[in-house]
Amino acid sequence: MAQVLSPAQWQPLQQAHQTRVDQATSMHRRRRADGRPHPVEDFLFTYYSHRPAALRRWHPGAGVRLAEAPSHADWRFYADADGAAYVDVGAFLAARSDTVVFVRDLLHATLARPAHLGCFGLHEWAMVYDTQQGGVRHSDWPLRLGHDGTDDVVRSHTVKCSHFDAFRFFTESARPLNTVAPTRDTQVAMEQPGCLHGGMDVYKWCYKLTPIVPSDLTMDAFDLAREIRGLDMRAAPYDLRELGYEPIRIETAQGKAEYVRRQREFSQRANTLRRRLIDVCDQILPR
Repeated sequence: MAQVLSPAQWQPLQQAHQTRVDQATSMHRRRRADGRPHPVEDFLFTYYSHRPAALRRWHPGAGVRLAEAPSHADWRFYADADGAAYVDVGAFLAARSDTVVFVRDLLHATLARPAHLGCFGLHEWAMVYDTQQGGVRHSDWPLRLGHDGTDDVVRSHTVKCSHFDAFRFFTESARPLNTVAPTRDTQVAMEQPGCLHGGMDVYKWCYKLTPIVPSDLTMDAFDLAREIRGLDMRAAPYDLRELGYEPIRIETAQGKAEYVRRQREFSQRANTLRRRLIDVCDQILPR
């Protein structure tokens, strides 16, 4: 039976969510208005296509009815019954069932595997490998070891990136150096919980399943993705100290140890979110 929330119950939840989003996105919105790019945090709004205004919309998730919520009733995949707005699961599944099944299967497959640690974030290095003539993604920021030093780091390590959406940005020269060749079709077979990009992608799967996913879960995934992105770029070849990102020098033993420690922590936190999202999918899919 659906839970029914009165305005006195759901409106404070909505306000708290909007405040949380406003605080999390304030600097991005300010920079966007001023036309100032940011090589770390813009990723959360450019690579990931969910805009702050969409993130700000509060959704209770499937199985909850909101009394006296006419604005919600007008949103896509919502319906109204006896003055209460709710997510129309049937309409959502009619349009998105393949996506729900894919996300659930991907998350289950990821959870079933051990976390492979020790890639040391070399995917970012492989994206600028052999770019003496240009092509650096964040060209406004210097490579802290220079081009030659960056290339030496790539050549002296084993590159083993299993995430297609990272691998597809490798330079042509770096692609043959990767020990695996992930594709979109092999994503379910290759995703593993130690991957930083896989951890960030939990946020993507949450917003792609809007509005069946409760907004608190989507924001928890956003916050984790933001933290992971910080590690991702601290371990990258760029010198971002001017922005407050002290480098993790993965070319050293100390840097490697720090990277693996943080990578393990993030994989555990991402797995907790994966389980919560699987529960959402299982709640609405036919048994």
